[in-house]
Amino acid sequence: MSLFFFSPRFLFFATIIPILVSIALYRLDTFDPAHLPAEALAYSTNSIPPLFNDRFLTGADFIGVGRLNSPEDIAYHPDSGLIYTGCVDGWVKRVKVHDSANDSVVEDWVNTGGRPLGIAFGLHGEVIVADAYKGLLNISGDGKKTELLTDEAEGVRFRITDAVTVGDNGVLYFTDASYKYSFHQFAFAILEGKPHGRLLSFDPTTGVTRVLLRDLYFANGISMSPDQSHLVFCETPIRRCSKYYISEERVEVFIQGLTGYPDNIRYDGDGHYWIAMPSTVTPLWKLGMKYPFLRKLTAMAAKYGFDPMFMENAGVLQVDLEGKPIALYHDHKSSHITSGVKIGNHLYCGSLLHSHIMRLDILKYPAQKKL
Repeated sequence: MSLFFFSPRFLFFATIIPILVSIALYRLDTFDPAHLPAEALAYSTNSIPPLFNDRFLTGADFIGVGRLNSPEDIAYHPDSGLIYTGCVDGWVKRVKVHDSANDSVVEDWVNTGGRPLGIAFGLHGEVIVADAYKGLLNISGDGKKTELLTDEAEGVRFRITDAVTVGDNGVLYFTDASYKYSFHQFAFAILEGKPHGRLLSFDPTTGVTRVLLRDLYFANGISMSPDQSHLVFCETPIRRCSKYYISEERVEVFIQGLTGYPDNIRYDGDGHYWIAMPSTVTPLWKLGMKYPFLRKLTAMAAKYGFDPMFMENAGVLQVDLEGKPIALYHDHKSSHITSGVKIGNHLYCGSLLHSHIMRLDILKYPAQKKL
């Protein structure tokens, strides 16, 4: 072998050229992440509950294995006893759950041709779907008719129609996580750290779509309060859930400084909300959220096929009506949990990654105080 390969000149060029190329690529890349607000980097001890089940995969069983492709949100219809969920292949599926997970029946119900995310039930038997690509959809109770209700507001199209809830007066409230990025680009929406999300309403009587709040950080899950006075909605990257008072048109913090990134939020009809968190705040996420240049490097790598979403220790946080934490069900081996719904004595969890719904008997495997 030639001694040239060990010469100082070769070693200099072998080192400096990749550095210069990397700097040039970094400067030329147009992705421009922003500094997040200070509260997004803070951690609140008020978000830590007194009770934990930190091994909730132990004892869990799995429903619809292989039949449910990334069931992101879960909605339970108490009259029919069916679970509705939207999958990445466009199917809204219905699941009849039995005591034995293996006996549960999965039905391909309606394919939206998009990516159904949030699901809620209308006042007259219809199923309301927030489809990331299509917009807000109304599916008749028999599944024979799908109607587009709205896909834009103030002349701006929804890019990630995310979650939906229905008021007792029939008005639909929903989130558009980003009007800049589409669903398959959602990682960039989070990495960019800019507020392109909106909270909206749609009145089926008038056909009017209103923007209630704008400049939200990846507006995600939404739930109506039991007294119908306000909504609770999540902003994922800044780890905050807020209240929006409908009549007063004002906002206040519900819970912030969460230990993970909130996705969907569901009210259980029994005085509690359940907030799904696809990941805890890992050391890598903590650094990335603090330093925009690291998020830019991550986004650049993602353009070449690198998965930027480091997720682990996912779980579901139970809080009371004032946002006070009660219990956290999580597991270090779990990731991508996007919804949690309490049905009877069981917690049902949807996922952005897995091919099943997870179920845990929380009476048999309760959250407890740490020793």
